[in-house]
Amino acid sequence: MLKRISGSWFDFYHPNPYEGDTWNSTTQQFTKQDWDKKLEEMAEAGMDTLVLLQVALHGKAFYPSEVIPLRWDTVCPDPLEAVLKAGDRLGISIYVGLGFFTTPIMGSLSITGDRNRLRYEIADELAARYGHHSSFAGWYFPVEAAIHSYFPDEYISYANELSAYCRKVGPQKILIAPYGTRSIVADDKFVDQLKALEVDYIAYQDEIGVNRTTFEAVDEVFAKLREAHDRAGKPLWADLEVFRFQGKVLYPGAPERVIRQLETLSGHVDKILCYQYLGMMNKPGSPVHAGDESSVKLYEEYMAYIRKHGLI
Repeated sequence: MLKRISGSWFDFYHPNPYEGDTWNSTTQQFTKQDWDKKLEEMAEAGMDTLVLLQVALHGKAFYPSEVIPLRWDTVCPDPLEAVLKAGDRLGISIYVGLGFFTTPIMGSLSITGDRNRLRYEIADELAARYGHHSSFAGWYFPVEAAIHSYFPDEYISYANELSAYCRKVGPQKILIAPYGTRSIVADDKFVDQLKALEVDYIAYQDEIGVNRTTFEAVDEVFAKLREAHDRAGKPLWADLEVFRFQGKVLYPGAPERVIRQLETLSGHVDKILCYQYLGMMNKPGSPVHAGDESSVKLYEEYMAYIRKHGLI
């Protein structure tokens, strides 16, 4: 059954050098009202679930933090408050990223040391400061599981320990989004790993945008994932990569390619998120346009497609 893209990642500033060059300077200038308009635009496109990539980056916070006192220079004094308040108004669920605090952004998966201390102290701070928002639905761990046939054992330990803590202090739901999807061996060992992972939602990257796989391989691996997730009793989500690389910079993928991705994933998964609406799609004439002009074409053709199929 054909599905629409019903969620997306977004960021206040893209973490990787160059990749966010077409929107980083724009979103830094967003006001509280601008963030409200941008989330309204995303909700209008049928998105009910948003995933914030990170709340701090390179040792500076995007919100008034006592744990990380250095601040990013954003026009909006508290963009995290702005998007959560917009989410409250729009009925959107937002998963707040817990990671990427320092440089290098991926850090270590070890369960000791300073990076671990930041995870817990920032989780405490976020829950205390923003836990009253109905839109604050859960947590996203941006340090991604690098699957090579199976989840690394150390990743399962990291995710389970952090999940247990987050559920003590704040919202109960946990989302992860692994890469290496093309390599998955969905056998008994993998099913056991799924059962052992103390997370609620796993949105596997389809790896089309990074040009690491084929549509045939995506169809095959997600069919196997469907069976494995059914055996493990866990929902199956997808992370549809709507971008393409032009050099080191992210640009919108061709609309026909994105639609083919949607058609390929729809038959296998419970929910489709994308990476990402921000920068890759813009409603024509949007007062909060962020990204290259080709993002308007992707928006228009995608929206025409889902309207044609009665998905919105």
